[in-house]
Amino acid sequence: MNVQEKIRWKYLQFIKFHFPFLLCKHLYKENLGKVTDFSKPKDINEIIQWLSFYTDTSLWTMLADKYAVRQYVLEHAGEDVLIPLLGKWNNVEDIDFDSLPNKFVIKPNNGCYDTIIVKDKNKANVDEIRQRLILSLKKPFGFENAEPHYLRIKPCVIAEQLLETNEEGGLKDYKIWCFNGKPHSILLCTNRDWSGHSDLMAYDLLWNRHPEWISSSFRNESGCAKPANLEEMLKFASKLSVNIPQVRVDFYSINGKIYFGEMTFTSNFGMMPYYTQDFLEEMGVQCVLPNRSFSEKVKTFFNRWSPII
Repeated sequence: MNVQEKIRWKYLQFIKFHFPFLLCKHLYKENLGKVTDFSKPKDINEIIQWLSFYTDTSLWTMLADKYAVRQYVLEHAGEDVLIPLLGKWNNVEDIDFDSLPNKFVIKPNNGCYDTIIVKDKNKANVDEIRQRLILSLKKPFGFENAEPHYLRIKPCVIAEQLLETNEEGGLKDYKIWCFNGKPHSILLCTNRDWSGHSDLMAYDLLWNRHPEWISSSFRNESGCAKPANLEEMLKFASKLSVNIPQVRVDFYSINGKIYFGEMTFTSNFGMMPYYTQDFLEEMGVQCVLPNRSFSEKVKTFFNRWSPII
């Protein structure tokens, strides 16, 4: 590594942990090959970035919290769609593995890639699981991809019932894009493997398949039959997204029963490469930017340019 590369690396490390607004600009150019237009955001990627740094995202923090969001879902969609909670711990050392069933999912409430799936507790290395969770909680999620709303989540660990299915394509993830309470389209994730990779396919609300919405490098022949409870999923998504400019609401459906997955405000950290530019712009048109008060403008200005200490 030469001197110029060292300086660049130190600069990126500095802004990563202190100035997420500058990091998001860098990542946007690096990942999508263009500069973010914050003055007139058009496509949904640009709008997500604008909402992240120019509006109050305190609601995002609450609803991105995998534990806190359960109360919101309970109030707006009902308890029946919640994956059964097996336990919640503020400290990893307090986790009572003896109280958990043979199969379960355990994860931090503030992350995205740290979910641990246990299919046979008798064969699981409990010490290794604890260590992985300790490392997850020590490294706050949100710095790496300039998503500061995650940094405000008070971390904890939760365990939930493991969802399983024998259906072709495995557990299907129905990701419903919503704008101010109106579902717009669905991103289906199937054939998920151990690394987290999955096949993507886009659908409209009538379950018509739209491979042309998916960029060429992600396009494939995946898909599945229309779920019998699609209308019910759309109703739940609508209830959960009321008065929210944009959000992706995720569900699972197993043997006709709907389970809430999560609410995501910065899908792929607001730099999605898997949609075509035309479709990104179409989704951008659906999103009505909120009117900001003077105090919100001032507060978000200082948040953008004040370092995180």
